[in-house]
Amino acid sequence: MTKAILINYEYCTGCHSCEVACKKELGLPKGEFGIKLTETGPWAYGGKSGPEKWEWTWLPVITKACDMCESRTEKGKMPMCVQHCQAWCMYYGEADELVRKMDGETRWALYTR
Repeated sequence: MTKAILINYEYCTGCHSCEVACKKELGLPKGEFGIKLTETGPWAYGGKSGPEKWEWTWLPVITKACDMCESRTEKGKMPMCVQHCQAWCMYYGEADELVRKMDGETRWALYTR
């Protein structure tokens, strides 16, 4: 079975908790990340008004340094990024089970190893 991390990035608040927890767990030096928060926006959409007019997206991106916290997950624990996600928008588990969570209503990203 393939393990994966699923992120509902529509609900990511950009708090950087996943980055900090990952860097600490993996002992990564300055400038290296196992998960890196990226942002896009803001930009305006024509034909929209009020809060719906603006788009600003945060997306945690898994990097090559990520091992999905192998030492933790072997013990039945969650990866540090998932455990410390304050928006509760990250999930860890079997890829085929996580795909079923994708509702088609919000924006998701699925990362496998």
